[in-house]
Amino acid sequence: MSKYENLVPRFLRYVKTETRSNPESQTTPSTETQIAFAHELAKELTAIGMSDVQYYAKNGFVLATLPANTTKNVRSIGFISHMDTADFSADNVQPQIVENYDGESTITLDAEGKYTLNTTDFPFLKNYQGQTLITTDGSTLLGSDDKSGIAEIMSAMEFLLAHPEIEHGEVRVAFGPDEEIGVGADKFDVNDFNVDFAYTMDGGPVGELQYETFNAAQATIQFLGKNVHPGSAKNTMINALQLAIDFHNQLPGEEVPEKTDGTQGFYHLMGFSGTPEEASMSYIIRDHDRESFENRKKNLLAIQEKMNAAFNQERVVIDMYDQYYNMKEVIEKDLSIIELAKGAMEQLAIEPIIEPVRGGTDGSKISFMGIPTPNIFAGGENMHGRYEFVAVESMEKATDVIVKIIELNANETK
Repeated sequence: MSKYENLVPRFLRYVKTETRSNPESQTTPSTETQIAFAHELAKELTAIGMSDVQYYAKNGFVLATLPANTTKNVRSIGFISHMDTADFSADNVQPQIVENYDGESTITLDAEGKYTLNTTDFPFLKNYQGQTLITTDGSTLLGSDDKSGIAEIMSAMEFLLAHPEIEHGEVRVAFGPDEEIGVGADKFDVNDFNVDFAYTMDGGPVGELQYETFNAAQATIQFLGKNVHPGSAKNTMINALQLAIDFHNQLPGEEVPEKTDGTQGFYHLMGFSGTPEEASMSYIIRDHDRESFENRKKNLLAIQEKMNAAFNQERVVIDMYDQYYNMKEVIEKDLSIIELAKGAMEQLAIEPIIEPVRGGTDGSKISFMGIPTPNIFAGGENMHGRYEFVAVESMEKATDVIVKIIELNANETK
C-alpha cells in the first residue's frame, strides 16, 4: 500500500469534478465550477490540518500554510497547481483503472472500441510496464493536467502533517484558476503568497524539471474589405478574406508548430473567419529567445504597414499583447532552486530531465512577479484530450519529490 493512501481516491474525486475554463468569460475565475471546486479544496486543506486557509475572491486562488517546525532560518517554499482543465469535453469524466499494465497490450477506452491507447500511436506506453494507469473512457479528457498536481501537493501536505518528525521550513500552497486560458496568474498576489521561491507541479512524465519556457504573445488581426457585387467588382472590390490570406502568406511558411521543435519559435494561426466585407485572424507568437520574439512581433507590424501602404488607407488592424516571458531570465540568476529539485530527484533515484518546455506555466508569469517558480513533473501524458492518462506510480513519485524538496531545504539556511 502506498504511504499516500488518499492520493488516488482524491485524484479520482477531483477529475470527476468539472472545472473547464472559458476563454470567452470576463470573470475571474472564468467559470462557476472552478469557484465551487476552490471552496471544496479549501475545506479539504482545513480538514487535513493546514493553517491560514483562505479563498481569495479577487483572483480565484486558494492559499494555505504548513507552518515551519524548525528553528533554523530556512527559505520558505511554495507549491502551485491549477484547477481548470483544457478546451476539451470535461463533463462526466469517468476514469478507468488499468492495473499491472504489461507495456504491450492495446487499452480500449470506450465500449465501442473506437478509441484506444496503443504502442503504435503512443510508443512511450512501453515505459509503464507493470504500473497502474488511470485513463479516460474515450469521451472526455482526464484532467490530470493539473489535478494530478493538486492531488500530489495535498497528499504531500497531509503526509508532512502526519509526520512532524520531518523537519521543514514554512511551506505555502496555492491552487488557482484559468491557467489553460493563459490568464490564471495575472491577478496572483505574490505578497499574499510571500515565499522565497516556488514550484508549479504542472509538468508531464516523471523527471521533468523545467525552467526555460517560451516568450509568448497573442495577436488578433482585423481585415477591412469593401464588398460589392462580384459582377462589377473589378478595380473596386477589396476582399477581406483575400487580405487575410495575403497577410498569412507573407509569414515564413516553415516557422509553424508542425515544422518546428526544440527552441525554435513559430507563428501559429489559431482562428480564421469572416466575409469579403470583414475578416479576422488570430495568432499566437512563441520564441524562447527574447530578441527573436520581439522580431516576430515586429514582422507582423511590418506586414501590416506594407499592406496598408499599398491601399494608402488602413485595411489591416492589429491588436497584439504579450502573454508571458521565458522564466529562464529570472531563474538563471540563482539556480539553487533548480539544484534543490534536481538533488531531491536524484536522492529518489529519479533521473532529472531538464529541457526547455515548448509552452508556458503559471510560473512563467509568477517568476516575473518576483517569485522564481520553475516547473516539476506531475505525471500526466497525452494531456488535453481523450487519450490522456497518468500512472499512479508517477503521481506517487511526484509527491515524493515535493516531500524531499521540503526536507532538503530544511538543511539549507538562508
